[in-house]
Amino acid sequence: MTRRTQQAADARNGLPGALIPPAVGAARAVPRRRRTFDDEARFGLLLTGPSLLVLAVVSTLPLVFLVAVTFFRIELTRPWATGFAGLTNYTAMLTDPRFWHSLRVTAVYTVTSVALQVVLGLAFALALAGEMRGRNVLRTAVLLPMVLAPVVVGLVWRTLLLTPRYGLLDYLATVLGIGSHSWLGDPTLALGAVIVLHTWQWTPFAFLVFTASLAALPVEPFEAALLDRATAWQRFRYITLPLMRPAIVTVVIIRTIVALRAFDAIYAATGGGPGTATEILNLYAYRVAFNALNLGYGATLTVTLLLVTAAMTVLFGRLRAAVESPA
Repeated sequence: MTRRTQQAADARNGLPGALIPPAVGAARAVPRRRRTFDDEARFGLLLTGPSLLVLAVVSTLPLVFLVAVTFFRIELTRPWATGFAGLTNYTAMLTDPRFWHSLRVTAVYTVTSVALQVVLGLAFALALAGEMRGRNVLRTAVLLPMVLAPVVVGLVWRTLLLTPRYGLLDYLATVLGIGSHSWLGDPTLALGAVIVLHTWQWTPFAFLVFTASLAALPVEPFEAALLDRATAWQRFRYITLPLMRPAIVTVVIIRTIVALRAFDAIYAATGGGPGTATEILNLYAYRVAFNALNLGYGATLTVTLLLVTAAMTVLFGRLRAAVESPA
């Protein structure tokens, strides 16, 4: 029997510790306490508790209050009429033609601007992916609109670019023979103008995501396609586009959520006008709550927009999971 085997047998039989190695004796003298999940959970809760409390106060409680307001009739112009209204605000919303109009404008604005951002962002990313002189300067120029505040973008487009006779784009349209127009004052052109405005500011985000995705693509499929003499369109159609599908879905999700809650740029450019031509749901809720001072109905419109955004988030989340799951 070896020495180590003898020591282990002595330890099991309770013989004096002189035969037991010091390290083993120390381990037996002071047994280590096992960390349990409960200990870690308490420690994590201790660290994050203050932050969770602040988050609940500044985020969750206002949301709960907002939902509660939708069940009351609160009109500051008629304070004597304030009281519990049940689902009256929701039933009034469903029969309000202006609500359906603003919802339709929101859908057109969101779908069109997000589609343009994806197409233009991908085109810019592909064009600037190769080695070329001045590529970094061009990339910086493409990214510049994204760093501007939405209110500033709305004011710049209203005063410097689209003003009839004096705006830069209006001048170019006149030179090209299109003629001078009141782009933001014509009900038939205003929605298209704000869509272009939104696309101009947020295409850089799509460009940024697609540029990073292109840089991470594997080179082997492209080398094999070159050996097979595939054309540029075939490489894009059958290799680049399928590999970039997760990035495209990500851009669509993020930009759709942001477009649904757009407010600043449109308010600065048109204020929702002319009339209700560019009045998206967010602007309609603002007008009801702070111009008409009908807080209960304004809260109802806001909660409805929140529910629409949440539904779109869930839908796109499932779409992304389906795209990223292995076939």
